Amino acid sequence: MRPSPHHARRARGLLGALLTSLVSLAALLTTAPVAQADTTICETFGTTTIQGRYVVQNNRWGTSATQCITATDSGFRITQADGSVPTNGAPKSYPSVYNGCHYTNCSPGTNLPAQLSSISTAPSSISFNYVNNAVYDAAYDIWLDPTPRTDGVNRIEIMIWFNKVGPVQPIGSPVGNASVGGRDWQVWSGNNGSNDVLSFVAPSAISSWSFDVMDFARQAVSRGLAQNNWYLTSVQAGFEPWQNGAGLAVTSFSSTVNKGTSGGPGTPGGSTACTVAYGTNAWQGGFTADVTITNTGASPVSGWKLAFTLPSGQQITSAWNANLSGSSGAVTASNVSHNSELAVGGRATFGFQGTSSGTFAKPSAFTLNGTACAAV
Repeated sequence: MRPSPHHARRARGLLGALLTSLVSLAALLTTAPVAQADTTICETFGTTTIQGRYVVQNNRWGTSATQCITATDSGFRITQADGSVPTNGAPKSYPSVYNGCHYTNCSPGTNLPAQLSSISTAPSSISFNYVNNAVYDAAYDIWLDPTPRTDGVNRIEIMIWFNKVGPVQPIGSPVGNASVGGRDWQVWSGNNGSNDVLSFVAPSAISSWSFDVMDFARQAVSRGLAQNNWYLTSVQAGFEPWQNGAGLAVTSFSSTVNKGTSGGPGTPGGSTACTVAYGTNAWQGGFTADVTITNTGASPVSGWKLAFTLPSGQQITSAWNANLSGSSGAVTASNVSHNSELAVGGRATFGFQGTSSGTFAKPSAFTLNGTACAAV
């Protein structure tokens, strides 16, 4: 695998019949999914696939010191991050998870590259775990190019800085502030010698968020840095560490690209392939939620994952009829053995209980196996 485009980037910057019955009962009641074997990667550009649709990459290029990451079912964590590099130069690496194509390595089943004008929405969710004893940024990268290329460096990199620790900063210089996706950002613009870089820096750390990637792509177009006939080639989420970094983790990641202007799933004027009814009972300090998924598409669904983001202040403490990945922020609910099949018009129900603080609210969006669902 060729080196990452991040190479030139920083100018600074998881006896007998009775026992069997008890194990089966515990599996139904647990709030955690059945764990898959975690995969540890220490090779410089080593990769693996998670969820059958995303690529996790070690992507160490700025140092010869050892870096190891462990891929989980929902993301990855940095388990070893030796050495350090000057904070006014390039970072050590960009361990990350992505949807799309990166140096000819395309994630399974991706529909990227896709022309911006053909994309209606590109919903994504991300959840991070941070540490303090390191110098790094937590960055979501969006890559655009005039051609549908699957290799090499793209023309423009859009970076969303969810967090930064230490004296590091984006490429270029500040060019003002902008409200994107309902949040305020400081905007930086520059060039690293290989591609343009447009960065959106959060004023304070964001640990999890669900948003539409197209909101940021449109920012690049409106600033004259890209055009609507350009291509979205990949979206990536991870960390750029300069010093240390062990313990940093992407705890969940989802990315979907909905194409077409009519009739397609999740597109304006079209019909979605699923609906979600989210019934709640809330009281001071707590709540329960009963969720019903209905398959409104033309084909049955075998095995499902429903992704959504809990509003701030909410945390799940127990669940039933589903395995949950994540208890706050970005959450993914997946089927258990008895409700894995959704026939056309069929339904699956599950629920959970949790704690809450502040004003209670419901999740604003849901995706089923990556396709946006209508909330009813």
